[in-house]
Amino acid sequence: MEPKRLNECPLHGAGERPDYLVGRRLERVLASWHLYGTEPRTGPLDVWLIDSEESSTHVTTGSDWCLIVETSAPIEGYDMAESGRVEMAWVHSETPFADHLGETVLAVHEEADPDTGRLALELTFDSGRVRCETWSGDLQLSGK
Repeated sequence: MEPKRLNECPLHGAGERPDYLVGRRLERVLASWHLYGTEPRTGPLDVWLIDSEESSTHVTTGSDWCLIVETSAPIEGYDMAESGRVEMAWVHSETPFADHLGETVLAVHEEADPDTGRLALELTFDSGRVRCETWSGDLQLSGK
């Protein structure tokens, strides 16, 4: 039996090891936002990092508040009737990743809890870092 990885979520599994991103250039970022009525959009629900190898890395939060990192194609937006809609958009300035478009990922670092799995992922670029983390079930992105 293979030992449980530190970043493995009990509900969603270990997901993708993001080490493969090192040495790849961040080409594009697609994000999803939940919109309700005329309220302005706030932090994205999900991001898809499209790299120089045309791989799509999906970063989001799980229903148990873990941070999910997986290789998957982006979804399309959808309507949720009276609960609003989920809208997709290419990121140009709305997240800290926008500052690093065209840059190569130099390093990745994960933080995890042995009971709940991955909690954070940090990507290092020449001009700074972007931290993805789960906070009360929401995806939080910050730049340094």
